[in-house]
Amino acid sequence: MPVSTQVQPDSSVGCEPFEYQFRVALHDTDAARRLFFGHLFRHLHDAYELWMEALGFPVDMLIREGEILLPLIHAEADYRAPMHHGERIRVQLALSQREATRFTLAYRCLNDSNKLAATGLTRHCCIDPKRQKPISLPKTLAQALECRAVHRTTTGDPFDER
Repeated sequence: MPVSTQVQPDSSVGCEPFEYQFRVALHDTDAARRLFFGHLFRHLHDAYELWMEALGFPVDMLIREGEILLPLIHAEADYRAPMHHGERIRVQLALSQREATRFTLAYRCLNDSNKLAATGLTRHCCIDPKRQKPISLPKTLAQALECRAVHRTTTGDPFDER
């Protein structure tokens, strides 16, 4: 299926932040019994893949079709509270910024007490897999991203509820 088309999007994905949950497994923790810092990115990426699927653009389909790739070009995280083995974490994901060839996603991780445990950002660039050069996001993908964007406030924070 060409990128100009898409699979049927999940109609429940609206203008609210997308949510994904995970449980901190024993293999996710370090010697201090906290989520190992690098494992957070695996969970954020899992949320990203499910969000893209809900938008109608499953990452596995994009890779198989080979028309575009959306590699990460930047990732960052700030850890605000420890996440322990057995704890359930809610990951909220929202589009933070969209440009012609790239988009930035913002993540919030909330623990069982609804306390902010971590924040993250990932920036993805659309590239032509044959030329390995940036290209414009396909129109259908750009529209899906913008359609599902959370209303941005004057602070620029996609999660700000003002």
